[in-house]
Amino acid sequence: MGRPGRRGLSYAGVGVDRAASAEGVRRLLSAVRYRAPSSSGRHVPLPGHYAGLLRIGRETVALTTDTIGTKGLLARELNRWEEVGEDVVAINVNDLAAVGARPGAIVDTISLNRPVPEVLAAIGRGIDRGIRKARCSLVGGETAIVPELVRGVDLGATALGFYPPGRRPITGQRIRPRDRLLGLPSSGVHANGLTLARRVGSSLSRGFLHRRSGATRTLGAELLTPTRCYVPAVEAIAKLSEVTGLAHISGGGVRNLSRLAPDVAFNLSRWPAPRGIFRFLGEAGNISPHEMFQTFNMGVGFVVACRPKGVGEILRRLARTGYADAMEVGSVGLGRGVHLPQLHLSYEGYG
Repeated sequence: MGRPGRRGLSYAGVGVDRAASAEGVRRLLSAVRYRAPSSSGRHVPLPGHYAGLLRIGRETVALTTDTIGTKGLLARELNRWEEVGEDVVAINVNDLAAVGARPGAIVDTISLNRPVPEVLAAIGRGIDRGIRKARCSLVGGETAIVPELVRGVDLGATALGFYPPGRRPITGQRIRPRDRLLGLPSSGVHANGLTLARRVGSSLSRGFLHRRSGATRTLGAELLTPTRCYVPAVEAIAKLSEVTGLAHISGGGVRNLSRLAPDVAFNLSRWPAPRGIFRFLGEAGNISPHEMFQTFNMGVGFVVACRPKGVGEILRRLARTGYADAMEVGSVGLGRGVHLPQLHLSYEGYG
C-alpha cells in the first residue's frame, strides 16, 4: 500500500470530510424531535445501526436506504449501467441482512438530467439481477428529470425487510468477548470509496483503461464490479442461536464492526493481506493502510460474529449456500474499537 516519504491520497483530501459529515448527521438528528404515537408502531432504538426497526403489533419490519454514490460517475464515464443497477439492490439488502431481516421489497429512485431510455433499460436489467439474487420484489419507485440538480444519473433505493416465524432481529447486543469473527470475501470495492478510487484511476496515463499487473480486465471494469449479495448467506444461518452479530463492511471499512457493540474490541488478527485491486489502489495512490482500511472493505464484505462452538456449523452452512470462501478473520475481546494488530492499526469507533 502507501509508501512513506511521498504524499498520498486520502478521503478528506479528495473532498469527503468524515468528521464534518458525522457532525452534520448529529445536528440533523438532534433537530428531529417528533415521536410518533404508539398506534403508528414502536421504533426499536438501534443508534447507528445498518437498518431501522419498527415494531407493528407482533411484527417487526426493517427499513434501510442508500445510493450508489459516485460509482454513478464511473458508470457514466464508461457508459455501463447494468452493474450499478445491481449495486443499488445489493447495498440495501445487505444492510437488511446485517440485522438478520429477510428482504421483502425495494423501491428505487432515479434522478436524471435528461431521459435516456437505453440507460434506464440497462439499470433495469441490473436491478432485475439484484432482486433475483436477494429474492425480493421491486414494488415501485420514482424517476425524476431534474437537469438543474444533476448532470448525469443519481441512483438510490429503499428496502423493506421482515422476520419470518422463528427469527428475531440480530443486533449485536449479544456479542461477548471470546466470540469469533467470520469473514465473507467481497467481489471488489463494491460501492464505497469510489471518490478516492476514481481519483487514483484518473491519475493514471490510461485512466480507467489501465490494466494492473495480473488483472484480466481494465481498472474501470474492476471498479464497476457489482456488490456481492450476502442475503443467501444470512438466510442460511440467521436462526442459529450461536450467531450474535452481523456486519456489512461498507462505507467506513472495518470501523463498521463498532456499530454492532461499542463496548468490546474487535481484534482482526486473521484478516487476509490486501491484494488485487486493494493493493493496487493503495500503491498507485500512495494511500496509507490506516486510510485504506477505513475507506474500503479490503477484501471482506460481510462479517459474522458467533459463539466459538458455532464456527464449524456456520462455515458448513455457508459453504452449502455458495459461500465456501468464508474464513475466520478474528475474535472479540475486552476493550473497545477495531484493531488489526499485524498492521498496528486501531480505530476507536465508527464515527
